[in-house]
Formats: sequence, C-alpha cells, structure tokens
Amino acid sequence: MGINFSNFLNSQSKNTKMIDFQDLDHLDGMSISVVNANLYKNNRDDLSMFYFREGANHASVYTQSKIISENIKWNLSQNSKKVFSLIVNTRNANAFTGNQGYESLKNLADTISKKLTEKQFQDEEKPRKITSKEILFGCTGTIGEKFPYEKIALQIPNLINKIRYTQNKFIWMKAALGIMTTDTKPKIAMEECKIGSEKVKIYGVAKGSGMIYPNMATTLAYIFTDASLSNDVLSKLLKKNIFNTFNAISCDGDTSTNDMATIFATNKVSNPKIKNIKDSKIKNFDKSLNNVLLNLAKRVVSDGEGASKFITINVAKCKNELDAKKIAFSIGNSPLVKTAIAGEDPNWGRIIMAIGKAGPKINLKKFCMKLGNLKIIQDGKLFQNYDEELLSKYMKSENIDLSVEVFTGKKNFTAYTMDFTKKYIEINGDYRS
Repeated sequence: MGINFSNFLNSQSKNTKMIDFQDLDHLDGMSISVVNANLYKNNRDDLSMFYFREGANHASVYTQSKIISENIKWNLSQNSKKVFSLIVNTRNANAFTGNQGYESLKNLADTISKKLTEKQFQDEEKPRKITSKEILFGCTGTIGEKFPYEKIALQIPNLINKIRYTQNKFIWMKAALGIMTTDTKPKIAMEECKIGSEKVKIYGVAKGSGMIYPNMATTLAYIFTDASLSNDVLSKLLKKNIFNTFNAISCDGDTSTNDMATIFATNKVSNPKIKNIKDSKIKNFDKSLNNVLLNLAKRVVSDGEGASKFITINVAKCKNELDAKKIAFSIGNSPLVKTAIAGEDPNWGRIIMAIGKAGPKINLKKFCMKLGNLKIIQDGKLFQNYDEELLSKYMKSENIDLSVEVFTGKKNFTAYTMDFTKKYIEINGDYRS
C-alpha cells in the first residue's frame, strides 16, 4: 500500500509521540482513495481523493496572505452549492506557478469530473453528471516549482479505480499520511454527537509542521460530517470555531500561501433542519466541531518542525480578546522565548520582553505571571518566594504551561506553540534536498 509508518512512529521529538489515534471508521456518503504519483524521490503516497457520491455541502476558510496559490484561486472561483471531490497533492504548493499551475488544475478538473461521471453511471441508481466546477483542490509543498501536471494526470484513473465505498481506520490513516510534507506523523481526529435525537459523526484530517502562523486556518485541514447542514450554517460554524483552534496556534510565525480549512457535509443523516447556529439543537455539534478542530490544531503544533516542547500560553484578564491574542502570540512567536524554552533555561525576562512589546496596556501594579504552578511575578513584582531551582526543574518538562494576567479587563485567549531547536534549522536548511 506504500505506507511508511516509520516516518511518524520514529519521531525525533521528545514529547510529540501522539500515537493515540482515534478509531475513525465509515462515514456515509464519501469515499477515500490514495496513490503514489511519484512526486517525491522516495516511494510514498502523495495524491489523495475524497469523493462524495451524492455531493457534499461545504464551506472553507483560506489564507489571508496577499500571495495565494493557484489551487486557492481555483477554489475561490467555484461557486457550486455542492462539491463531489477534493483532490490533495503534496510536494508541490502550486504557488507562483502562474498560468501553467492554474490551467493544470482546470485540465485535471475536466478529467476528474468526466471520470467520476463515468463512475456515477457504473455505480449509482440515479447517476449525476459531475462538472469541473464541483471539484476542489488542496496543494502543499514547495513554492515556485512547476506544477507536476503530467505525473498527477497519469494517476487519475488509478485514483478513481481505487475508490472504496467503505472506510476504516487504516484508510483514514493512509489519507492522513498521504497529505504530509515535513510532518513526522499523521493528524486525525473524530467526535460523535447528536443534532436533535439523531447521532452524527465529525471526522477530520490535517497536515502541518512548519510555516505555521494562521491568519484564518493553517496549512491543510479537512473536516467531514454525515450531518445534513446547509453551506451557510457550515460556513458560520467553521468561522466561529477556527478562532480559538487553528487561529490559536503558531509554530514559526509564518503564514502559508496555501492555507485552507474546509468542512464537508454529506447530508446522509436526517437530523432536524438547522437555520441558525444559535439553534439549541446544534449546540452539541458546535462543541464537537470545536473539539475536532482543536485536537487537529494541537497535533500540528506538537509535530512542529524539530519541536521538543508543547507550549500553552494563556493570557487572561485583558480589556478584550484581541489584546489577549496579541500578547499570547507575541510570546509564542518570539525566537528568544522559544530558544530559551528549548534550552530549558528559566530566563523569564524574555517572556516579559515579549509581553511588553505586544502593544496592549498592562496594569503593572497587579500584573501576574507563572509557569506551571510556579509563581514568578505577583502584583507587578518578583514573587517573594520565587525559586529559580524549582523553575529550572519545571523547564525540563515536555509540556510547558505559561499563565499571564494583565488586569485590564475580563477577557482571555489561549495560544499553542512549540520551541525552536537545532533540529528546526536542520529541517528547513535541508527542506528541498
């Protein structure tokens, strides 16, 4: 099957062996197919298809970078109520590829839609003619290299022939592995909940390890549900729940040209119709969606390039949520903070520096800060029982929790990040080798 499990089982990270993978199984209305299109020098899966037999309602959020990839341009130009397939390639970002990159997607969409239409007439009682506008693309990898149209086009028939209408954990794992680049392990998550009295599933896969500082989402994240939900409701739910999940993480402060997060609903469960996300019947789904997104987002951070520490930054008692977010990311994106944590150095002065430069006002007479349960600053002064020896021991932990209280209001924000190690430089210095 071409799966290299050693890639994620033998992670170099000390703390990120998150191999507690959930048992994703079958989700009605969709199929998964994964193949090797020889986009890499080594033999690995690198081209994935998610196929929706009766179409799927959908909603996406995309990168806010002023330079976007050709697949993002393609997706933004399609206005179909339903989509029938998502195709994801790795190794090539299809960014800064110009007309060649966009026309390649157009040609691929034509081919895929025709082949899937043939599949419809083979397998369905009520076959549907699928159009190129009902195909979405995800691309990830190196920017500025010619898009490998020929290699991908060659594998489209194989990709469609491998479609299986029943999924299991192995197939979901294969799909998650197939969209990885510098990731060392796949990222999958799931929740089950109810809309009204009907049970629904929410499954998710993601990839991401470097170039992570979301301004909408981050890298690639795909969520699938068998619930019956409109595009409008899906869009509002996704945007609402991106804020404190994928928009709450950072690995290196860099936002990709290709970031996208998309949710698909196959409409196979006859749940009550939801017209407004404030409807009490959608409350459990809303919470479960947040759980899936946060699970995936944390997995991205924990697998950050060269990471040895998973860092949680909670900034509380701010005037507003935006101020709290600014302070949290000022800390989380500081190379000086990240390297100190990598070196297990209790140099809390670097954290103070990052808080001070963030911009929002701070009530220094009440300001408090602690790492784990160890107080460092209380009432704007060094805590009277501060013990650097204890703090040094805490810095050896694999999970670092930082808490800051600025006392200008009642709002808070939690961000998640990782440290900078020598391995980060090695990975990015050799990225294209």
